[in-house]
Amino acid sequence: MALKVPICQLCWVSPAPTPSRDPGERWSFLVGQPLKTSFPSAVPGKEIFQRSCVIVSRKLSGLEEAMRIRRARELQSSVKVRKRPPLRRGKVSGKLLVPDHIPRPPYVDSGLLPELSSEHQVHNDEGIACMRAACELAAHVLDHAGTLVRPSVTTNEIDKAVHKMIIDAGAYPSPLGYGGFPKSVCTSVNECMCHGIPDSRQLQDGDIINIDVTVYLNGCHGDTSKTFLCGNVNEPTKRLVKVTEECLERAISVCKDGASFKKIGKRISEHAEKYGYGVVERFVGHGVGTVFHSEPLILHHRNDRSGCMVEGETFTIEPILTMGSIESITWDDGWTTVTADGSRAAQFEHTILITRTGAEDLNAGHICGSAYWSETHLK
Repeated sequence: MALKVPICQLCWVSPAPTPSRDPGERWSFLVGQPLKTSFPSAVPGKEIFQRSCVIVSRKLSGLEEAMRIRRARELQSSVKVRKRPPLRRGKVSGKLLVPDHIPRPPYVDSGLLPELSSEHQVHNDEGIACMRAACELAAHVLDHAGTLVRPSVTTNEIDKAVHKMIIDAGAYPSPLGYGGFPKSVCTSVNECMCHGIPDSRQLQDGDIINIDVTVYLNGCHGDTSKTFLCGNVNEPTKRLVKVTEECLERAISVCKDGASFKKIGKRISEHAEKYGYGVVERFVGHGVGTVFHSEPLILHHRNDRSGCMVEGETFTIEPILTMGSIESITWDDGWTTVTADGSRAAQFEHTILITRTGAEDLNAGHICGSAYWSETHLK
């Protein structure tokens, strides 16, 4: 579950400068308050150069643009694709109760939004065992939630089922009460990028839905999400979902002790661009463990951020791909974030543990080294 800084102090990459801002103003690339940097006026063309870099960086490559045009034509020509109304919010029911004997994360009792922890979460053997148990439970709950996805089921019903399964296991649903989030799971339908609040809206035939589950078990958070198909989904949307999952797999394949974090964004971007999909920059992965969200921030797009992975640390990789614009709009509930152009989005998320030779996918229960997550395996 990746959340944006202005509302929840989590995992948000600030946007590039816009013409409405001062010419010399930049926004911090990392979590925190906007960082202003005035360029020296003594350097001719400095401001123009900076603006040009921003514009160029946002331009699509020729291949990506061609793929977008092709996909748009496929959508227009397909008789199976029908126009759908934009996502509308339903009625949100009251918060579900958690038995008193179940331990809660510190932020629940404080009622305050926790700041992003600057510490990487590196675990000893006991901590690793705790993380494995939490992530295994989260994956099990997510699998069960996926079996409920079908036309006419409401996302509120999915939330109730997830909530019950988590508390029956003696765990706490981490999203509940986090910065005021009112539910135990995030359910993001169609054009919703992330953080959808479960409500009374019924799923429709042809929808897609990302279900994001995080559990707090024995002092550790286990975090995972998956995009599910509801009924008869058209082929272009199926392709989006498939490629998004492949992006996650390819990102995991580059992870090991000493590897650069920026390799993750490079690998995801390379694969997404082959199919003309946009990689959302605004939401990122994060360290996870005894704290819900911490450094390192995992950027899913191409970047030059420094830093290398360390054996024993855990973090999430959770790319969001779109069929159109990567820009987003957040509803006035402060959470639900949809694509600016109404195009569909898909997301997959796993928590991984860095090992000496690769990475252990804590939600899948296997070791992901170069021999396992090879390019041949992924084709």
